Amino acid sequence: MSAANLWVLLGLGLAGIFLASRRRKKGIKEDFGAFIERIQLLPPPQPSPPKAPHPLTGLTFAIKELFDIEGYVTGFGNPDWRRTHEPAVRTAPVVTFVVQGGATCVGRTVMDEMAYSLYGENKHYGTPTNPAAPSRIPGGSSSGSAVAVAAELVDFALGTDTGASVRVPAAFCGILGFRPSHGVVSTIGVVPMAQSFDTVGLFARDPNILRHVGHILLQLPFMEYRQPRRIIIADDCFQVTDIPNDRTVNVVTRSTEKFLGRQVLNHISLGKYLATKVPSLKYFQNEEESRNGEGGVSALKALSSALILLQRYEFKMNHEEWINSVKPDFGPGISTRVRAALETNNENIGHCLKARDETREAINGLLKDDAILIIPTTPGPAPKLNMKENLLDDFGVRAFTLLSISGMSGCCQVSIPVGQHDKCPLAVSMMARHGGDRFLLDTVRAMYPTLQEEVKIASSTQPTTTINGKMEAADIAKEKNVKAYLRRGTAREMLGYYKEAIEDFQYALVLEPTNKAANLAANRLRKLFE
Repeated sequence: MSAANLWVLLGLGLAGIFLASRRRKKGIKEDFGAFIERIQLLPPPQPSPPKAPHPLTGLTFAIKELFDIEGYVTGFGNPDWRRTHEPAVRTAPVVTFVVQGGATCVGRTVMDEMAYSLYGENKHYGTPTNPAAPSRIPGGSSSGSAVAVAAELVDFALGTDTGASVRVPAAFCGILGFRPSHGVVSTIGVVPMAQSFDTVGLFARDPNILRHVGHILLQLPFMEYRQPRRIIIADDCFQVTDIPNDRTVNVVTRSTEKFLGRQVLNHISLGKYLATKVPSLKYFQNEEESRNGEGGVSALKALSSALILLQRYEFKMNHEEWINSVKPDFGPGISTRVRAALETNNENIGHCLKARDETREAINGLLKDDAILIIPTTPGPAPKLNMKENLLDDFGVRAFTLLSISGMSGCCQVSIPVGQHDKCPLAVSMMARHGGDRFLLDTVRAMYPTLQEEVKIASSTQPTTTINGKMEAADIAKEKNVKAYLRRGTAREMLGYYKEAIEDFQYALVLEPTNKAANLAANRLRKLFE
């Protein structure tokens, strides 16, 4: 090949790279697709000296499109909702609190339709781009609020968290996300999703801002910080995840030892604890798993089943009449969830409510006034955009075994970024008892610098795969495949796809014939067809 031809090929290659780069940049909107509407709510004038300025002076924020703003229609993530509702006559109190605290609202953000998704994808308004991982979903339903903060378009943002709509997008976008104790922050002027779980939550990049705004929302007076006496790590919850302990549990352990001392560390199997303390979970539990020593896992699954059922029922009570009347246009995932909610009856709702009350008592009894519980926020990094629905369902089922803990207990939780894995953000969560919101926010702010120091150390060292470091690659791949089939089979079983679930459990047994969980599950489901 001549030198001239080589130069032509080189030029064409560089041109292709340049054009592809331009297309990628063009595909990401200037505001990352976070905003559905730009508005401006200005704070009141500063008080005259010697009075102190407003505590949130100079900060900007955005709000999810389900908070009422006087003179604006609250869209709830769906054009048909916006079309069939009148402008709000007053602004939601939580928005007023923040504006009066000195912050400036600059816009309303994109959300999942009807707040009914963990994924952040909206058929009508587009999916906001995850600034931390553009090829991954941003998480929902408060997707635009999380993206606006992660992209540094605002200092903080308000969202709501019913199933996990603050914690999940915070984890996926690599920022802080605060779900307050249920009922302690006003939800007046906020479109309801499911009142047993609805909370007004908060996103921020800076733990100081998270704390300041959190105190404004909570309407609490100043108090001195007190250190936790116990840090409780839920070991069984971390076994649900796909992430090496080097990047999560070990980071928390080392930072706790540095900041508070080794004596405060405790470990627990949270599932087994709940199995003994929440008797109503037996109505949602798999009896065969419980009998065969898997009561802890079964209890966490049962907890998520109770939450999902109660959430569906309350959503139906809130919105069935409007849905049947308007017949709105929903995206495919939302449509499936809405249909499942409308088909829900009240048969086990009493058991759900009892399980919720017992769970709150159990978790409060565990944490008391002095403890912080450590769990993973999600089972792993954000799924890829346009992932197949059955794979998303698998992720969602595993996620809810973790997310339902604060949902059913009503306890407060903060999702905290702890670096990256596979170039995607990771997160762990700190939880405190119901009503311990100030204690939690103060602890997050105090421990955050030490935690981030340990994150840097962990990211610069090679993860250990086993105790002796000699596990063969083939064995690792086999173990991952078995776990993947078990997870997918469990997800399909929970969704009612029993034949497909049996196939997954059989595949797991082909790879590992002695796997007890796969054998039990396959035999249990076969009995349904006998």
